[in-house]
Amino acid sequence: MTDSDKIKTLPLPFLERMKEMLGDDYNTFLQSYENPRTYGLRINTAKLSCQDFEKLSPFEIRPIPWISNGYFYDEDSRPARCAFYQAGLYYLQEPSAMTPASRLPIEPGDFVLDLCAAPGGKATALGAALNDTGFLLANDISTSRARALLRNLELFGIKNMLVTDEKPARLAQRFPAFFNKILLDAPCSGEGMFRKEEALARDWTPEKSAELSDIQKDLILKAADMLRPGGMMLYSTCTFSPCEDEEVVAHLLQERPDMELMEMPGYEGFSEGRPELISTPISPEAFDPSSLRKCVRIFPHKMDGEGHFLALFHKKGDSLPPVFRPDGKGPDKNTRKWMEEFFAEIGLHTLGGQEFDWNRVEIRKDKVYYQLPFPLDLRGISFLRNGLYLGDLKKNRFEPSQPLALALHKEDIEATISLSVSDERITRYLKGETLNIEPEEAAHKKGWHLLCADGYPIGFGKLVNGILKNKYPAGWRV
Repeated sequence: MTDSDKIKTLPLPFLERMKEMLGDDYNTFLQSYENPRTYGLRINTAKLSCQDFEKLSPFEIRPIPWISNGYFYDEDSRPARCAFYQAGLYYLQEPSAMTPASRLPIEPGDFVLDLCAAPGGKATALGAALNDTGFLLANDISTSRARALLRNLELFGIKNMLVTDEKPARLAQRFPAFFNKILLDAPCSGEGMFRKEEALARDWTPEKSAELSDIQKDLILKAADMLRPGGMMLYSTCTFSPCEDEEVVAHLLQERPDMELMEMPGYEGFSEGRPELISTPISPEAFDPSSLRKCVRIFPHKMDGEGHFLALFHKKGDSLPPVFRPDGKGPDKNTRKWMEEFFAEIGLHTLGGQEFDWNRVEIRKDKVYYQLPFPLDLRGISFLRNGLYLGDLKKNRFEPSQPLALALHKEDIEATISLSVSDERITRYLKGETLNIEPEEAAHKKGWHLLCADGYPIGFGKLVNGILKNKYPAGWRV
């Protein structure tokens, strides 16, 4: 599809509204649809620093000026084919879409909720910012989307997570005033992504936008009710529609007087919110409409990215986070014995730099999990994962999982094999093939080893007579 064809797919009612919204900027906005889309990746700072990745990157990258750990890359670089992607060192994400998670100030120990989290772009950013402190609840109402969400969180090596496929109303009942930080990237009409995905433009109608506004208003109230006093919540969409943006924000401020809008760290390309675009009545006693200018609009003609909308809220009042005591009982005698044998074989020192806590180990149907460091009442809550999946019990032995491999750092264990990311054996490993390993390349002569690409774990293998038997799961292979 040519650039002029892209403009022709834009619905006339959408164009008329944008012309009214943008005034003199309208033609520049329209011309932005003729520009090529931008591509971005976000570094997993829980695994390495941006400076370290800049030294390692085998393809050209350029910093995204408003995202501290974001980079532009050229389309032909194909970073998804690089083993560093399989090691969870970065997430591929449209540059503007990185903004919401970057503007929610995560602090160590926070309890964080990503209410509509799939496929995981924002959830992985929040989890990496926590860096194995506190915990992240990542939810998506669709089980299939929640599975993709879980995969991306596992790829990032995140341990303190609860992944649910639950209705927001059920979560609101179970977790009232519970979270320190909440991100609600609401389902929307996707107007900001029309340049990137033409199908969204073809399916768009004003009526659909109005229907979504009702859903968003319900979601934002439920999210606010799960926020602790003193906590912060970020609402975002990838649409320009005022009824899905400022009107939803205004609805929350009117219905929940304890919520107030906050300023966000700025950028020269950001545009302020537009209170004058709201068509529904606003009670001046509830809040000052001019405060809606604290919202942020991202337009493709002003920044190197697609369209987005953000609003950051603070819940009035002060409250300490909840304090829990671990109630885990740990594994039974035999399970612990088999796990200790495996840990001794690989020379485990720590798990992600932290001391291994046996009280967090739980067995469910021969699968071993490393639970959250505090108990949660999950009765009646549908979830896919509570903590980290460590591995399986098989015939009096323990076999490690792929998520465990990705949660480890090279320094956590002794039994490692580190090859250059450009070594063709890395590519063969990711395809499921066995590898020839020279004696000096392996820490031990035989047994389980963690294979690394330039020091960053990508998966397990078992060394026998100089051959590394591939333990990379079939479902992960490329």
